[in-house]
Amino acid sequence: MITLAGLPQVLWPTHCVRGSRGAALVEALDQRLIAALFPKGCDPEIDSYSGFFDNGGRRSTGLGEFLQARGVDEVFVLGLATDYCVKFTALDAARSGSFGLKKVRLVVDGCRAVELRPGDGAAALAAMSAAGVELIDAATALALARGEG
Repeated sequence: MITLAGLPQVLWPTHCVRGSRGAALVEALDQRLIAALFPKGCDPEIDSYSGFFDNGGRRSTGLGEFLQARGVDEVFVLGLATDYCVKFTALDAARSGSFGLKKVRLVVDGCRAVELRPGDGAAALAAMSAAGVELIDAATALALARGEG
């Protein structure tokens, strides 16, 4: 752990570097419906766990504005890692009323935690739930996406 640009920063191994295999979308994903990608973590002076803002809340990725411009009021969040990027993305979505988001759902079985400390994943789930994020499973997410719930 260090301080970077006045903020605490975990030193992570190099991962998900733009243009690398680690940053690529999986081949099995049908990418025809992807309207835009929003890179994050591009500034070497500040990390960016959230899909909406850098860790200092200083710079937007453009995701919130993109969703708002299209009238999106509900998002489903999942991925890696429950206790970092997923948590900060869901929390920013839950408190980003200015983007017009009314419902934020976390697909719990679509996430995995890093667990730097035992219990970090459970604590992240509790924090998201306390912030109004609805915790659901993938079957529920698919049913909702099909209009079945």
